[in-house]
Amino acid sequence: MNTRVLAARKYLKVFDIGLQNTFVYRWNFFIRSIFSVVPLVGTVAIWGAMFQTRGAGIAGYEYSSMVFYFLLTMLVDSLVTPTEDEWQIAADIREGQISALITKPINYLHYRLCLFGSYRLLYTAVTIVPIALIFFYFRAYVTLPRDPRTWALFPVSLAMAALIQFFIAYSLAMLAFWILEISTVVFLLYSFEYFLSGHIFPLDIMPASIQTALKWLPFTYEMFFPVSVFMEKTRGAALWSGLAIQAGWLLATWGIARLMWSRGVRHYQAVGG
Repeated sequence: MNTRVLAARKYLKVFDIGLQNTFVYRWNFFIRSIFSVVPLVGTVAIWGAMFQTRGAGIAGYEYSSMVFYFLLTMLVDSLVTPTEDEWQIAADIREGQISALITKPINYLHYRLCLFGSYRLLYTAVTIVPIALIFFYFRAYVTLPRDPRTWALFPVSLAMAALIQFFIAYSLAMLAFWILEISTVVFLLYSFEYFLSGHIFPLDIMPASIQTALKWLPFTYEMFFPVSVFMEKTRGAALWSGLAIQAGWLLATWGIARLMWSRGVRHYQAVGG
């Protein structure tokens, strides 16, 4: 049988195992999606008060478009953000379970990527109904894209955002080869990521000089950029250059993930004999 077919079957089996393992927590997914509306309601209320006090738009956003922005961030976050992947990988390394995987004919990065994909697929399947209900409740603020190209480019940007986030989480977890506890490093990086990726506010309301600096950081392309693509706030040359930079960060984080693994395994084998 063709080697590629065997490899595909092997990773499809890993994907299936990931689905079975995570399906145990389907009610946890559902409850989490229900409670995700709480910060959304709070955010909408805060921005509503700001717009009412100001009596005008903010950096090109009206109240309706601001609500739609945060609806989309909730959706994108549920679709692409890794959940505990770095902790699971670090636990594999710290507890020695990685030894069994190193000796098997399997690429650990591909193995974890399959598990990540299965987790996101199941999470989306379980939470899609509550999220759809939330969108329906706020339907007056929803504006669908008019350009057909947006419908084609948004999934591409979304997929790259998911992979960038996964490779960053994977690379962070690789630090467990050298340090016992990675929580401090993870907390520090994710604090910056949460602030600079557009979770708290749209990045394009910031001063132009700061926007220019953020344009070259990966955080922009984890959340804000896909949302701005769907809202059609990023168009023309800015859209294509943004996709190019996002693709560049995808390749860079993939390369860093592979480098961290190869260096970490050599260190692990040297220490463990």
